[in-house]
Amino acid sequence: MRYLNPKADLTFKRVFGEHPDLVMSLLNALLPLAPGEEITDIEYLPSEMVPENPLRKNSIVDVRCKDKLNRQFIVEMQMIWSPEFKQRVLFNASKAYARQIDSGENYHLLHPVYSLNIVNDIFEPELEGYYHHYRLVHVENSDKVIDGLQLIFVELPKFHPHNYSEKKMQVLWLRYLTEINEKTVEVPEELLANPEVKKAVKAVEESAFTPAQLLGYEKFWDIISVEKTLYYSAEQKGWKNGMKKGMEEGIEKGMEKGMERGLKEGLKEGLKEGREEGLEEGKQQIARNMKLFGLAPNDIAKITGLSLEEINQL
Repeated sequence: MRYLNPKADLTFKRVFGEHPDLVMSLLNALLPLAPGEEITDIEYLPSEMVPENPLRKNSIVDVRCKDKLNRQFIVEMQMIWSPEFKQRVLFNASKAYARQIDSGENYHLLHPVYSLNIVNDIFEPELEGYYHHYRLVHVENSDKVIDGLQLIFVELPKFHPHNYSEKKMQVLWLRYLTEINEKTVEVPEELLANPEVKKAVKAVEESAFTPAQLLGYEKFWDIISVEKTLYYSAEQKGWKNGMKKGMEEGIEKGMEKGMERGLKEGLKEGLKEGREEGLEEGKQQIARNMKLFGLAPNDIAKITGLSLEEINQL
């Protein structure tokens, strides 16, 4: 049996956009719901149109729904991360919250909006955990909360099931999203033992899709690959421009330092030597920074004018 990756547009919407019981199970497993607040029914809502963006045109998949308490849930599968996504998620959740009432209606008609964002990327490298929960809390007294918006981000690459024995359904769903793909030969028994996850596995069997759908599935991954290349190329270009500007500023500061030293000595020769020394110090500092960022010695030499021997000694 061959399986498709459930993180793709086609499969994610097939599993969680066509099976209310499965998206309800996923939400109950991943949302920070207190005992007694579990979701017991789901009604699908129209998906939000994602604005055209050449770098992330197809990398976001979303499913929207609400329960009988009128709580709204936005589930997004994000294939590529960028810093602006947190603001976009907040914007979309705020929009969903505000659209619940018309102008002049009472605010007590507003119901909570939960935004669950499953990210196939690492965006909080300095934090160990894979689960990030945001809500409006009092700065000094975190038990004081303004209900309304709750944002949850899950970093899939950080998830390792052997580290988390609690929250069984959360672990099973995250294992499903991280372990099932085209390379899966045998589905782990722990996943098949759960009826909901087993149903989700069945839903991504290759035989369940038409040839046209499979062609679209392959095209999706090609597009994601291109988008990643475009995004990281743009990011790299910005980084290089920043490094160039930093180098120029570093050299300028180095020259200023040398000039100041020469002036203090009050000698013409000292001024000349100070300028040269400052220029050299500026180049060396920039070269050290470039080495820290992993630039190749040959590239550093081209940018700074230092020799390979000087760079290797830094």
